[in-house]
Parts: sequence; structure tokens; C-alpha cells
Amino acid sequence: MQSVNIRKGKKEDLPDILQLIHDLAKYEKSLDQVEVTIDQLENDGFGTRPWFWFLVAEIDCKIVGMAFYFIRYSTWKGKFLFLEDFVIKDKYRGQGIGASLFEATIQVCKDLELNGMSWQVLDWNEPAINFYNKYNAQLSNSWLDGKFSKNQIMDFDFSK
Repeated sequence: MQSVNIRKGKKEDLPDILQLIHDLAKYEKSLDQVEVTIDQLENDGFGTRPWFWFLVAEIDCKIVGMAFYFIRYSTWKGKFLFLEDFVIKDKYRGQGIGASLFEATIQVCKDLELNGMSWQVLDWNEPAINFYNKYNAQLSNSWLDGKFSKNQIMDFDFSK
């Protein structure tokens, strides 16, 4: 395996991060759902109040993976790291890079003294499920995700 460097993400990394977001969305058959732009990522991640952070995995100064996360608050458990996206470029999978990046994300939880880490995985994504199972992760199929789109929120009729 080539030498892998795991580091905190920087503003200059955002074009590569957006490409990884597109790559993951394509893999998940949802490329048409990606709306975020470089400008939004820059403002939301590096503005006055950051809404997210990310780690990158590099080989020879080239970004080959990322762990994109934010801190959420559980009324039952307190502060949690939510791993929004975790992806390694296809040709670099199976080389231990994902394990290094995932473990670096766990280290962020330790460093911030968080009460846990959570993420979602599609029920058909067997390679990802198998990866998380190696860590004895608790995977649940009993929770359903709920959400509103921006359009739904903007069009909401409060008079009902």
C-alpha cells in the first residue's frame, strides 16, 4: 500500500470534495439530487460559523477520499459526530485507506470528547455494511428517515 496522509480539510480542497460528493451520489444512483455548489461549501464550511468539517485521505498530495461530518445534539445522549459522507475513490478501495480515514474520524470523536458517532448506510450497499460490521458498528433498520426539501419548506402553508 502506498503511504496515506490523513489530514483536516482546507478550503482549497473543496473542488476535490465536490467531485467526491458527485462520485458518491452517482454510486448511490442519485447524482441528479446534488445541488450544493463550491460557493455554498466555502461559505458553510469556512464562513463565520462553520456548519461542517471534513478529513481527507491523500496519496502523493492527491485527495483520494474524505470523511465529511458535523456535530449534532441528541436529546438522549448529548453531542454526537454525524458522518454525513464517507467515500474513497473506486480505484483506491480495498487498500486500507478507508480504515485509516474512518479511524481518524473516530479519533476526532475522542479528541472532542463526544458521546458517539452516527451515520447512515443504504440497505443495499453491502460493501459499506460489511466495512462497518468489521468495526462491530450498531446498524439499525428500525428507524425511518424523514425530511423536507427546501421547496417544501418555502411552500409550506402555515394557515392549515
